[in-house]
Amino acid sequence: MTYKYFTESELACSHCNQRGMNEQFMSKIESLREELGFPFIVTSGYRCEQHPIEARKTSSGAHTTGRALDVSVSGERAFRLLSGALSAGFTGIGVNQKGSSRFIHLDDIENSITKPRPWVWSY
Repeated sequence: MTYKYFTESELACSHCNQRGMNEQFMSKIESLREELGFPFIVTSGYRCEQHPIEARKTSSGAHTTGRALDVSVSGERAFRLLSGALSAGFTGIGVNQKGSSRFIHLDDIENSITKPRPWVWSY
């Protein structure tokens, strides 16, 4: 697929280079990016089941569905991204705003027993 603000390679699994982003999710991300007017530096997009982060989990995370993205962001832009994500209807928001690798996780997966949504967490 072709996106206005993202390349296939930056969204691909860093473990195996597999592509698997969901088109509806990406449409939502592209709209949010357009609205906010600043670049989204992707630190993690799609992840295969064998990706080291996913392999450590008891059940696969949102990234394996293609409906999750981690964006490197901090400060005022992090605040704007959080505000925009809540308004846009993202259902999972993870916040890491300490240390040198600050990011915000966004997903729009549906509520389930193993992944309750809406949900906000910190790393």
